[in-house]
Amino acid sequence: MVYYFLEGGSFMWPILITLLFGIGFAIERFYSLMMSAVDSQTFFDEITSAIDENGATGAVQLCKETEGPVSAIFHAGLSRMHRGLGDVEKAIQNAGSIEMAFLEKNMIWLNAVITLAPMLGFTGTVVGMISAFDAIKAANDISPAVVAGGISQALLTTAFGLIVAMIIQTCQNLFVSRIDKLVLDMEEQSVKIMDHLYEQEIQKK
Repeated sequence: MVYYFLEGGSFMWPILITLLFGIGFAIERFYSLMMSAVDSQTFFDEITSAIDENGATGAVQLCKETEGPVSAIFHAGLSRMHRGLGDVEKAIQNAGSIEMAFLEKNMIWLNAVITLAPMLGFTGTVVGMISAFDAIKAANDISPAVVAGGISQALLTTAFGLIVAMIIQTCQNLFVSRIDKLVLDMEEQSVKIMDHLYEQEIQKK
């Protein structure tokens, strides 16, 4: 692999930088999304029990002690219980939008790497082909050995650029799948918590 990297010429270095750049953001996204993981059903049961036993105060404290987007939207809503259920619902919706933006944070940089790496590879190939034909012209020799050597070097940048794009694309697809699941959890739990609060309000009457 090192041999092919060195044979690819100077354009291999910016492609390597994009790979390291992409891996850095992939690690950040992986850590962030894993930290957001929580058993939403168990957490919902704990929250509703806290609300039934101690009111919103106990539930808010439980939200503070729990990581993840579901706890964040619950905290935003339950901390406004004194304002009425209308404000609670609005707060949950607003917090959901904020949490969604947080979940998608830095995904744009993964897209940039996926786009940029192949483009650098193709550019390196074009530059390499130009250099190869210049070498043929200078040597005044169009033998297969001269032509194959130049073309092989030129195509290495395209191959490396595509490999980088495929690696980061795979990471991005995994993250998008995880984000979709977290967003679905937020939507489901927000509906359930509002249903629980409205039922509790009706029972009080």
